[in-house]
Amino acid sequence: MLSISDIISGQVKSATNKINIPGDVKNQVLGGLSDSILGSLTQTATQAGGIDELKALFTGKADAAKSSVTALAGDLFKGNVLDKLNLGSAGPALSALIPTIMSKVSHLIKDQDGDGDVDLNDILLTLKGGSGGLLGTVGGLLGGLFGKK
Repeated sequence: MLSISDIISGQVKSATNKINIPGDVKNQVLGGLSDSILGSLTQTATQAGGIDELKALFTGKADAAKSSVTALAGDLFKGNVLDKLNLGSAGPALSALIPTIMSKVSHLIKDQDGDGDVDLNDILLTLKGGSGGLLGTVGGLLGGLFGKK
């Protein structure tokens, strides 16, 4: 099973392959874009009502382009990457890809627990990605608080 980090990284690489990113900062930009999306998912999962936002995004009930999760990813990318690098026209082009990447990531979240639908438990299992750490801890806590739906 791919972790959410792997899924995001793959979608970032695919989405950015037609944008001319200067070679000396390419890894920093791609990593920053991936980290911003993952950070947005993680922060949203820990906020009040965040699980419901993630569930709506991952089940297609919320438009990724209009989601607060996507907006947060854009803010994180701007603050952590774009404001620190001079990317010229590539900066806005990269930011414009975030809704597309978020939409593709949300469509790759699958039924992880075999119950036939994408639910809270699937989201938590995907966010955990088997890697433990913060996401594992958050997933465990939220799973315990909200129970399996």
